Parts: sequence; structure tokens; C-alpha cells
Amino acid sequence: MFNLQFARIIFIVVPMINGFQDRSIEPVLRELAQNYPVVTVTGPRQSGKITLCRKVFPDKSYVNLEAPDLRQYALDDPRGFLNAYPDGAILDEIQRTPDMVSYIQTFVDEDPVPGKYILTGSQQFNVRDALSQSLAGRTGILTLLPFDWNEVRAFTDRADTDNMLLNGFYPRLYQMRLKPHQVLGDYFETYVQRDVRQLMQIRHQGLFEKFVRLCAGRIGQLLNLNSLGNETGISHTTAREWISILEAS
Repeated sequence: MFNLQFARIIFIVVPMINGFQDRSIEPVLRELAQNYPVVTVTGPRQSGKITLCRKVFPDKSYVNLEAPDLRQYALDDPRGFLNAYPDGAILDEIQRTPDMVSYIQTFVDEDPVPGKYILTGSQQFNVRDALSQSLAGRTGILTLLPFDWNEVRAFTDRADTDNMLLNGFYPRLYQMRLKPHQVLGDYFETYVQRDVRQLMQIRHQGLFEKFVRLCAGRIGQLLNLNSLGNETGISHTTAREWISILEAS
């Protein structure tokens, strides 16, 4: 689906600065931080959200809420946690502390400094659900996808389109020269185990994985739920439900 936010991006040749690669979406992120007290960056896992945020906001403290001790502190004493960062911070994996956004709302209402908090999260459904309840009108939302056509040119010959289509555009594949087959296999396993299972209880994981691969094989074709369901071994109703899960996650 076309995202209107990307229509505002000016695509340029992508240089490397201080070890961080410029991303085409940076101007939009900077603009949002000048207009909203909170900016939320969502997108797939490993699309480069934290690298982007730490590059654009190098003076802000960075807090990873995946860390058990920091997450517990934020859950037990959210006001004390936020008071520890009077100038704001980059809060990674914000969906791990869902009540935190309500406290952030009270903080930015009292002191609406633009760009005070930068929130990120990989589980897009959970992040957007939390934001819609507490930070509506207070946060700009940006979706970061993997490398675009211009960004990947720093790492590979764009004339080799077959390999690019096979390998995909996730930054780590190119920056660390990893083997796509292994990395993408592990990525898919993590996606099914962590993200999908939190959205719904899938009893037949093997069928779901087969369903995703069949969807991938139909890229560019019209969606036929009956065909997908028959080949997977599920009903067209289940196929429609699983498509909705893929869209949300």
C-alpha cells in the first residue's frame, strides 16, 4: 500500500557519515521532530530504526526496553523512569511497556517541547494500538522500510537485479555481508514465533509458514483466497484471517 509519507521524500545518492548510512527518509523524520513532542518510528524488525534514530538524534539518551532491568524499572515506576531523562530519550521497543505512553502523554502535555521523545517498535500493530489510545495528535508516525533503490547502491551493483530480488533489501545483509538464506530463514522464524503468536494463537504453525510462502510465490498476482486456502489446506475464511494478520504485523 502506498504511504503518503514517502511521497515527501527527496531521493538522493546515499553517502556514509560517521559510520551511519544516510537514509532517504531522514528529512521527514527531522521535520516531524520539529513539529511534534513525540515521534514514533515503526517498521519491520531490522529495517534500521534504531540506527536511523541514533544518527539523527545523537545527543539523546538511548534506552532499550528489551533489557529486563530497564523494562522492570519502567513498569514499576514510570514517572521515576521518565524523570531520569529530563531532556527526553529514544525509547526502543516501546510496546514492551504499553502503559508508558499514557505517562508520556502527561509529560508532553506539561512540557510540549518538539522532538522530546523518539519511540520505536517492531510490533507495529501493538505500537499503533497503544499510540491511538494515548498519544493521538501528539506524535508523528513514520514507517521505515528496508533499503530503497538508491540506498542499496552503496553496497551492490544495481544492474544485478536477480540477486537483489533474491536477497531482499534488509540493511544488515549488505552492511555485514551476511548469507541471505540463513539470515532470512532465521528472520522468518523469529517473526512467526514472536510477532504472529502475540497477535493470535496459531495452532498449526507449519500450515501458517506454508501459507506465507505461497503468498510470497504469488507476488504481483490477484489475491485468490480459495486457491490459497486449498493449496495450504485451510478454509478461505482462515486464509482471509491470516492475510489480515500478515497486513497488521
